[in-house]
Amino acid sequence: MRMKTLFITTVLAASAMAVNGQTVRYPQAPKDGTVDEYFGVKVADPFRPLEDDTCAATATWVEAENRVTNAYLAKIPQRDKYLRRLKQVVNYEKVYTPFEKNGKWYVYKNDGMQNQAVLYQMDRLGGEQRVFLDPNKLSDDGTVALKNISFSNDGRYFAYVISRSGSDWEEIYVMDVKTGKLLPDHIVWAKFTGADWLGDGFYYSAYDAPEKGKETSAKNEVQKVYYHKMGTPQSEDVLFYQNPANPLRFYSVSVNKEETMMFLTEAGMDQGTNLYVRDLRIPGSQFIQMTGDCSKNYAPAQIIGNRIYMVTNAGAPKYRMMVADINKPGYNDWKELVAETDAVLEDVVFVDGDKMVLLYAKDNCSRAYLYNINGEKIREIKLPGVGSASFSGKRERKELFFSYTSYTVPTTIYRYDLDEDKSMVMSSPKVGFKLGDYTSEMVFCTSKDGTRIPMFLTYKKGMKLNGKNPVLMYGYGGFNVSYPPSFSAMRMPFLENGGVYVHVVLRGGGEYGEEWHLAGTKMRKQNVFDDFISAGEWLISNKYTDKEHLAIMGGSNGGLLVGACMTQRPDLFKVCIPEVGVMDMLRYHKFTIGWNWAPDYGTSADSKEMFEYLKAYSPLHALKEGVEYPATMVTTADHDDRVVPAHSFKFAARLQECQAGKAPVLIRIDSKAGHGGGKPLSKVMEETADIYGFIMYNMGMKMK
Repeated sequence: MRMKTLFITTVLAASAMAVNGQTVRYPQAPKDGTVDEYFGVKVADPFRPLEDDTCAATATWVEAENRVTNAYLAKIPQRDKYLRRLKQVVNYEKVYTPFEKNGKWYVYKNDGMQNQAVLYQMDRLGGEQRVFLDPNKLSDDGTVALKNISFSNDGRYFAYVISRSGSDWEEIYVMDVKTGKLLPDHIVWAKFTGADWLGDGFYYSAYDAPEKGKETSAKNEVQKVYYHKMGTPQSEDVLFYQNPANPLRFYSVSVNKEETMMFLTEAGMDQGTNLYVRDLRIPGSQFIQMTGDCSKNYAPAQIIGNRIYMVTNAGAPKYRMMVADINKPGYNDWKELVAETDAVLEDVVFVDGDKMVLLYAKDNCSRAYLYNINGEKIREIKLPGVGSASFSGKRERKELFFSYTSYTVPTTIYRYDLDEDKSMVMSSPKVGFKLGDYTSEMVFCTSKDGTRIPMFLTYKKGMKLNGKNPVLMYGYGGFNVSYPPSFSAMRMPFLENGGVYVHVVLRGGGEYGEEWHLAGTKMRKQNVFDDFISAGEWLISNKYTDKEHLAIMGGSNGGLLVGACMTQRPDLFKVCIPEVGVMDMLRYHKFTIGWNWAPDYGTSADSKEMFEYLKAYSPLHALKEGVEYPATMVTTADHDDRVVPAHSFKFAARLQECQAGKAPVLIRIDSKAGHGGGKPLSKVMEETADIYGFIMYNMGMKMK
């Protein structure tokens, strides 16, 4: 959203209520008489003016709402205490997995309080580190984020992709690797892209420049693939591929290091992708379609000669490895290399010539196995504990690394010796708090339809099941996305003060494969909300907490989750934090890339049945006047062009209008921020302190 500086002389109070000694007065949001008709059913949308993020009335309302929210937060002691403690627990060095490119080694590192991690270069592994790219120097306030990097195959150039203020819009810059000099090559209006090198240039994906003033809200259509030749202006870039007949699709090009094969990936038409391949060794060769079922996913993992090693869920909901031949690349000619198992295959890393590491998820926790290139298992690679791992290696090198983390273990980097079957710690963070004081356990609850739902509970050792522990539940449940165990120092002050953090593994995600995902989509989306509600009820019945000490939080699709659950069961939760959520399920597909979510959600235009299903759980439309809703703080940001702020604006305005109880309804609208990716540490800490301070205050939770 584009913010305007306005002087507000009068703010009309829609309502005023006393909350814990505070009086909250809500500004009147702009309204009109908009009524939409769906299959003969009229649906009022009175806060439609809030969709216009460039108009003065919306800007006035935003400023007024932020004043209300800031005044409320300023008066609660937990907020400042939380921020002070955050600045202590976050301040430790974070080192990431090293990697090799063209004879040099690289590693990302954050000294503790830097807004963005810095990329360092080394002549050898473990050698002296030199700053190669410091994203913190790309802006004064850390709001320019590094999104992607790539090196040219000859080692001469380094391309990096950045975004500004959290927007999905991206820019590409290029450096000379040897000198570190920034070159004049510069790409704008790119989106969801990297820089894939071929010869003395690279391919990237972009859209036409949007209408001025509509950069963060206009619908994105007809993504195009361009080729940029080094040393030329963007205006001379060659349009390589577009598909105007199907404007609501994504396209990207990738090329292997040897520059023998090129892939074109097509997405956005269903749950998966289509894949095309081109043999670059043959002059004038054209793309050949490899796949035809766009409900499945296909990902090339390695190219060796004519063989293409693939990871796919075609014919295997939990994924398997297959091999294709460039001479007969169609799916029907692929051969199975490693069959589907009862765990989900998440990644494959080739290393040391003829070996592969297959990384699986079993009950959302990592398992790793070493295979030979013929698909024969050699052994399991033992991991440090029950958590999540990520492997890094190259086929032409013997070095193999992995990172490991869990809810009670910060990210630690290991080097794995293939010959000795031993893991050695390369980098372990030195934190300023006692990790041994905390424990994490996995439990299962039963959802409404009898499905077993996993939960990870993290809390201080010695906690008593007295039915009054403050609990924060978090969930996502969508788009085949998995949320494995991971550590976050942002939660530490909450845990230190007796809080219980609960991550619920919901249907709609990818934790148990494609069947688990599909069970939470379209007209089965209610399963996701039932899973989350059932988890809350389980925590209460098993004496972990009660309704007065249960908070829920989720972002994006997880914001939808929170909005749906709090409108369906307002009696169950004490505090609700819907972050950057999809709140208007009838119109979500009309903004930016919202149309891409239709395979998971369906749209209100699909059928009357689909419209009625969406309207029934749409958080905006499920709100009812006269209901006592939980204490709620909605969060969004002015540059969120993934889930546009209008979702949160309309939901917050309507919720304030409907609230019949004494609990506060606030909206926190960040500036120079977007959907969350790449947000600088300073902003993350401020937002975290606001959220946890609000939760703790409204649950009556004391903070040491």
